[in-house]
Amino acid sequence: MVIFDANAILRYILEDNIEMANTVDNIINNNDCFIPTEVIAEIVYVLSGVYKIPRETIKKAVAGLLDLGHITTSNHVVTMIGLQMYATTKLDFVDCLLIGYQKAGYKVFSFDKALNKHL
Repeated sequence: MVIFDANAILRYILEDNIEMANTVDNIINNNDCFIPTEVIAEIVYVLSGVYKIPRETIKKAVAGLLDLGHITTSNHVVTMIGLQMYATTKLDFVDCLLIGYQKAGYKVFSFDKALNKHL
């Protein structure tokens, strides 16, 4: 199993370095791959904060990546809910993941007023 860091996945999504993007594509197509939730959070942060990519576009790119057959993550359902919440709210991605955990049956406690409006 291959575990990716954020930099590799960013090259793949952004295709700003075709050689690196193709290398990642080759690895994805020929291996079982894992992207930790922490790495997904970093990817979302960089795409939004550095590249100023709209939330809906980020959701589509990351969700599309996670829907590829050879890629798994820590908790697919929670991550997908988090991505949907991220695209439709102004919450940061980690808060959106917490909402995903709540929808998956966990109890979430927070003093964050904006987050609590969605919990």
